[in-house]
Amino acid sequence: MEPSSPGVAAVQKKAPAEAGLHAQVLDHLGTAICGGQLTPGSVLNIDELVDRYGVSRSVVREVLRVLAAMGFIETRRRVGVLIRPANDWNVFDPQVIRWRLASAGRMAQMRSITELRTAVEPHAAWLAANRVDHDEASDLVGLAAKMWAAGKAGDEERFLRLDIEFHRRVLAASGNEMFVKLQDLVAEVLTGRHHYDLMPHYPHQQALQLHADVAQAIQRRDGDSARAAMVQIMEQAFGEMKSMWDQTGEPIPPADRA
Repeated sequence: MEPSSPGVAAVQKKAPAEAGLHAQVLDHLGTAICGGQLTPGSVLNIDELVDRYGVSRSVVREVLRVLAAMGFIETRRRVGVLIRPANDWNVFDPQVIRWRLASAGRMAQMRSITELRTAVEPHAAWLAANRVDHDEASDLVGLAAKMWAAGKAGDEERFLRLDIEFHRRVLAASGNEMFVKLQDLVAEVLTGRHHYDLMPHYPHQQALQLHADVAQAIQRRDGDSARAAMVQIMEQAFGEMKSMWDQTGEPIPPADRA
């Protein structure tokens, strides 16, 4: 299995103790950059990072290498290591998404990924209806039934796992290898919605029905109905997030300001 980000690949090559330090420093700096504590244009000093985190220079340099691969930093001669603006970040990296979801910009991140999903997943469902084999379609219908049972029982952890698997399978069944690569992003946003209480504890019956509708339409090879049901799932996700977001009083992303 491929690592989900350059950070994971780097950690896997290290001894356990060093890998743990690497992951901690990477997570702390990545969260600080996404959260705005480290602003664009500010300079990171390697010696200061070594002292602050109590790690070796090699650990700090490896962390900086990973952050550079994510577009977070760049090294300039006579200046040092500079924080880059958000427009330069690799926003498709699941770890970057995780850090952004942990920041004050959580809802803006939720919005942008849901907009991406709205553009991709309905068409993935349409393609799946035209390309899926019989066994895959039957499995998808069975998965939707399990989601229904978990949702009705209020088993949030199981529902989340099934929900992630359902959307992963639709993307995979599309037969488009680039769509499949988006499954980690979808998993991050669904996990984030669950972790930050941005989804109902008991899924609405309409959401459960829509997932069943997608699966059954794919099984019938009815691409138009599969696409329409998936669009409704995305629209409902927007509605649920906005409702809960209004309750929390979090800042509204600019695109929603009237």
